[in-house]
Amino acid sequence: MNRTLWLGAMMLAGPLLAQQPPAADWTSWGGNPQSTRYSPHAQINAENFATLETAWVWRGDNFNHEADALLRATPIYAEGKLFSVAGTRRTVVAIDPATGETLWMFREPPTKRWSDSMRKDYGKGVAYDVVDGRGRIYVVTPAFFLHALDAETGLPVPTFGQNGTVDLLDDLGSWPHDRDAGYPPEVGYITSSSPPIVVNGVVVVGNSHEQGYYQTRKENVPGNVLAYDAKTGKHLWTFNVIPGPGEFGHETWKTDAWKVTGNISSWAPMSADPERGIVYVPTDPPSIDYFGGFRAGDALFSTSILALDLKTGRRIWHFQTVHHDIWNYDNPHAPQLVDITVGGRRIPALVQVTKQSWAYVFNRETGEPVWPIVETPVPQSDVPGEVTSPTQPFPTRPAPFEMQGITENDLIDFTPELRRRAVEAMARFRMGPVFNPPAVQGAKGIEASIHCPGANGGANIPGGAAIDPETGILYVASTKACSAPRLVPGTSVDSASNVQWVSVGPGGIGGLDGLPMLKPPYGRITAIDLNTGEHLWWIPNGDTPDALKNHAALQGVDVGTTGARAHATAMVTKTLLIYGEGRGGRPLLHATDKKTGKEIAAVTLPGQTTTAPMTFMHEGTQYIVSAISGNPGGALVALRLPR
Repeated sequence: MNRTLWLGAMMLAGPLLAQQPPAADWTSWGGNPQSTRYSPHAQINAENFATLETAWVWRGDNFNHEADALLRATPIYAEGKLFSVAGTRRTVVAIDPATGETLWMFREPPTKRWSDSMRKDYGKGVAYDVVDGRGRIYVVTPAFFLHALDAETGLPVPTFGQNGTVDLLDDLGSWPHDRDAGYPPEVGYITSSSPPIVVNGVVVVGNSHEQGYYQTRKENVPGNVLAYDAKTGKHLWTFNVIPGPGEFGHETWKTDAWKVTGNISSWAPMSADPERGIVYVPTDPPSIDYFGGFRAGDALFSTSILALDLKTGRRIWHFQTVHHDIWNYDNPHAPQLVDITVGGRRIPALVQVTKQSWAYVFNRETGEPVWPIVETPVPQSDVPGEVTSPTQPFPTRPAPFEMQGITENDLIDFTPELRRRAVEAMARFRMGPVFNPPAVQGAKGIEASIHCPGANGGANIPGGAAIDPETGILYVASTKACSAPRLVPGTSVDSASNVQWVSVGPGGIGGLDGLPMLKPPYGRITAIDLNTGEHLWWIPNGDTPDALKNHAALQGVDVGTTGARAHATAMVTKTLLIYGEGRGGRPLLHATDKKTGKEIAAVTLPGQTTTAPMTFMHEGTQYIVSAISGNPGGALVALRLPR
């Protein structure tokens, strides 16, 4: 393509030589390659947090092409500038940290591949590296192109790939494709939502697909992991997430489904250990979230954590957190790296928080669990054609941080009448423990089978977790939410379906007159000491929503502090745990004592936080920046202390 087509509309003159970023800079999605979401800055602290004021608001609606799009990006800070993405075209922008002025922008020309993407406004950010003394910004777009841009000017780097661009479909597999249209529908579909990660001169790229609960055909392309030379864009390796004959893990596919089944994408951000030269990749289920009868077996490397050699892509270790996943239990968050001391022994650790509400903790060098993970019998499916795994891996420590499974004791009980109605409403569902398998709608007189946590329960990408590397304490945001997928014949949804059963969305259990069906708390933050595996404290995510406080059925009833039905968006600094209440919460940013969970102060934002915030020092001033809702396309808000 013509180089000028990739050019941004606004640029600064006078490029400067870039230096390697200080350790305190927020140069990756998760703050650093370890994805800790931690900053050592302490200019903003318990004594002055309440005085924070809005420095600027950067609006994203000028970059938006769909009215209901969100801004889901966490910016990075490098070379004295902020870098982010915005809008459904995933426009890359450089922003002045002190004023919010747009310095330059880069926008990929539209293609059919872009217009077909179901993740246009899902962009979580960009990556940064220094090559030959100059800073570079790397972005993967919804059309599945990788671009390298000069950090000072926004211009594509002409020596990277083809005039600054790599067509990722060239290296994903052997399927033919058109540069504008991508893959034909009968082959599959792939896109992107998370930024790549750049470590030790290697760019590692993940991907994403259509949501599995809407799929009606088993054919798709796999989400293979790709790696490129950060300087030249040369393809270095491809890791096959669905192993073929002769590859490790192939025997876990009991039928020929491996030939056509897709997904198993690494849609969540990745992390890396630069010293050990390892990249850590979280994955999701194969095609069709809630039915896997056509893909019998555990199906490596679905719903797993992969530790790959950065230079070669060789598998160093892996752990599958769900065997034969039919619960949409994708690993929804970057693995987080921290050194801990357990029983007097120093361990380089990795922790993966999950929708199941477990934190899986490993030695990140060897893959050995820090505490035993026990294969435990689970309920088996009664869906015709389905063969579930007889066991699933249960961590013995830390304890779950959110409700697992569901019984009548978990239902709303603010008043006897509400409890009676809840029990009556739930009689049409099959309740059970965690890993309660999905059911065919109407079979055996039930509407659906409930599994808790569900597709949006436990930990998830809007909130996730932060780690204090000085103490080894994990702060994980979660919600109490269940799914109840209704399985129906595939052809009843899509006449071209070749799958026996499909779901019609993740499903839910509804509520009572606008009240949640479950007891509170609805959202929380839990502090877990990874040195001992013990829970230290938990707090609700914010206060009680006004809809509950003012509900007619609850007048005179003390409902306590329920927390918002939302994932808190958290980060941790030298002195504070800082969080927003997230999508569905109030437009507030809270400061909390890290040791006790006690609220210190809260400040008002122009909108709800939509993803994880970040912080940095610029010209002697500490800023906090968060993506927020409030106008089409969202916005970024920057806070600082009064000058």
